Amino acid sequence: CKDSSCDATADWEGRHTAGYAVFKDRMWFIGGDANQRHYQNDVWSSADGTTWEFVNRDTRLPWAPRVLHYTVVHDGKLWVIGGQTMPGFAAGAAEKFYRDAWTSTDGVTWTEVKPVEPCWSPRGMIGGSAVMDGRIWILGGGTYDTPTTPARQFFNDVWSSADGVTWTRHTAAAPWHPRQYHDVAVWDGKLWVMEGYHQKGGNRNDVWYSADGANWTELAKTPWKPRHAASLVAHAGHLWMIGGNNMEPDVWKLKKR
Repeated sequence: CKDSSCDATADWEGRHTAGYAVFKDRMWFIGGDANQRHYQNDVWSSADGTTWEFVNRDTRLPWAPRVLHYTVVHDGKLWVIGGQTMPGFAAGAAEKFYRDAWTSTDGVTWTEVKPVEPCWSPRGMIGGSAVMDGRIWILGGGTYDTPTTPARQFFNDVWSSADGVTWTRHTAAAPWHPRQYHDVAVWDGKLWVMEGYHQKGGNRNDVWYSADGANWTELAKTPWKPRHAASLVAHAGHLWMIGGNNMEPDVWKLKKR
């Protein structure tokens, strides 16, 4: 959606790091990045990938502006969790690192959920989603540098919650290296953390899994090249990883033993 032929009510603007979900038999994406020099506070959904509905066309989202948020489906709702502003990329919002959550059943009306202490520190940059055993799981993540906070943060702690209010920390430091722009999933009854980025060492290609969020096992001898910001989905009995920021046009699947 870039030129005069674009209809802003029917054609969504290009983006990455949006919130992605499958909800009510439709594909959804929520918000995006600040690479267009502004914030994208929109919600779109589609049943077929061809025809898209601008869900909140007439309603401004109460939690905007933010980018790099974590998006899951839990308890019959869409959830937007954390994220931050990026003053170095887009004007109109002061520096803010979020530590909140918002839920919606339709993408238009949103309700704030306020976590209570103890709780995870402000963060984002968690790709995919992890909901297991009736709980939302936050696995690592981090913050992006801003003009006034130039040092990024990288985390490897693990938290979960059934309601978004009361959180349990399962470990302060998982054995996997702190990271951001990694991808998470639930598959084969386990939590999965794979690839990602850290300033010391760059892109990663490790894979870890856990049945409880506290005890982790590394899946050795990963065959694919290091990367971050891939697409990770559980589908047809396998765990699939697609692409990533290293621009390899590859698709990999993990089979059950």
